[in-house]
Amino acid sequence: MTTLGVNIDHIANVRQARKTIEPDPVQFAFLAELGGADSITVHLREDRRHIQDRDVFLLKETIKTKLNLEMAATEEMLEIAKKLLPDYVTLVPEKREEVTTEGGLDLKSNVNYLKNFVENLKGSNIEVSAFIDPLVEQINYSKEIGFNSIELHTGKYAELTGQDQDEELQSIIESTHLANDLGLVINAGHGLNYNNVKKIAAINNMNELNIGHSIVARALAVGLEKSVREMKSLITSN
Repeated sequence: MTTLGVNIDHIANVRQARKTIEPDPVQFAFLAELGGADSITVHLREDRRHIQDRDVFLLKETIKTKLNLEMAATEEMLEIAKKLLPDYVTLVPEKREEVTTEGGLDLKSNVNYLKNFVENLKGSNIEVSAFIDPLVEQINYSKEIGFNSIELHTGKYAELTGQDQDEELQSIIESTHLANDLGLVINAGHGLNYNNVKKIAAINNMNELNIGHSIVARALAVGLEKSVREMKSLITSN
């Protein structure tokens, strides 16, 4: 059964808009778990635009599910991850000027560096995932580098409609099959919402979907616990 990881970065976005103490993403993680979240995802960015160091260490101490730390493959983040010891790390590309992560990692251009980086994390008993586009080349490099899992970027699927979306869905399905054959665990995320999530959740061997923005947006109307519960119902109803 596909599980649900809830990204709470946008809770921190609201807090940081005023540089105050509320809303506290750590408290909202508890509500997400009450709603059925199987893991909590946070992206500790280099510029600390939303999630702060304090948040990740408190989350590690307080949540009852799993902690997924999204981060760039930098020496600063490596040291933080090795102190934090999250359940798993997802390596993502990062640009200061982007609003949110715009695409998957380019593994081909960083193979040797990423091999050492991933090995270092795994040496601390941290499972490591790569956020990649659903491309055969990127999946093969994920295996070569030594990642435990991948997270397929579903942003293009979410933006398309009609036949174009169906074709992108087929690419995600084929990528999932390939990754499974290679022994990788397959997650997916980016742009998924209450209207487009069911087809992704129904893919065989899809392990977990990481969803943030649409859940937090829905929570403004119905509350976070209920918005998570509604998304969890869609994912597990196949």
